[in-house]
Amino acid sequence: MKHYTYPSVLSIAGFDGSGGAGLQADLKTISALGCYATTVLTALPVQNTTGVKSIFSIPVSVVDEQLASIFEDILPSAVKIGMVHTPQLVETIARYLNQHPNIPVVFDPVMVATSGHKLIEEATIKSLTTHLFPVASIITPNMDEAALLANMEVKNLDDMYVAGQKILQLGCKSVLLKGGHLKENILTSLYFKEDGSVVEYSYERFETQNMHGSGCTLSSAIASYIAQGETLERAVKLGQDYVHKAIYHAKDVMIGNGNGPLNHFFDPQKLIKNEME
Repeated sequence: MKHYTYPSVLSIAGFDGSGGAGLQADLKTISALGCYATTVLTALPVQNTTGVKSIFSIPVSVVDEQLASIFEDILPSAVKIGMVHTPQLVETIARYLNQHPNIPVVFDPVMVATSGHKLIEEATIKSLTTHLFPVASIITPNMDEAALLANMEVKNLDDMYVAGQKILQLGCKSVLLKGGHLKENILTSLYFKEDGSVVEYSYERFETQNMHGSGCTLSSAIASYIAQGETLERAVKLGQDYVHKAIYHAKDVMIGNGNGPLNHFFDPQKLIKNEME
């Protein structure tokens, strides 16, 4: 009798009760792309589409126990990291990832919400660059997060090119600098590869308020495609295509009174079954 397994993706991220971002967006994305999602909760923000009301921390010991429980039972094919808001959490997560250096890691350095709320402590940024950047296959900052990491204004494509090179020098292997906040009609993201070359990805802008959780969704999508066996560069392209379509298919939907969610299930895939050897 043949046995099968699913490509699994572990999401290490914060909570979003409104269902558009964080763990909830990750679960939807990973599932919609045919992978099996496992989760570790790092924080409990109280939020909805209009913004973050407050943030409740999860004790480091609890995060440690969650990680131990998942890694001993369902070893992930890829890991996505989202909201990590204290140095202690950073070090705890990095310890597990260093024990499994062959597992690809997609790190979305969640620092600023779509609504503009800052979500991270200043002391954590150095810890991120010291402990998580070296183990990440790719990091995916938006323009606001890139500005914090590169310590400069990031307002246009030229700024993005400079900031991306600066971030690459902080110790990460590759960077996808997202251009969703550009003012142009064509939105361009830049993928800074490990060899120093840069790939541009451009998409047409369309009017919508529904962008809540787009960064979480993108990083989860990239991790899902990697888990399926795609190369990192191919996963970056496919992930952006998926997010662009998820935004497009939600552009005229009213959910909440603020920045609404994406349509993660515009074309859901069946759960992938890989034959075990």
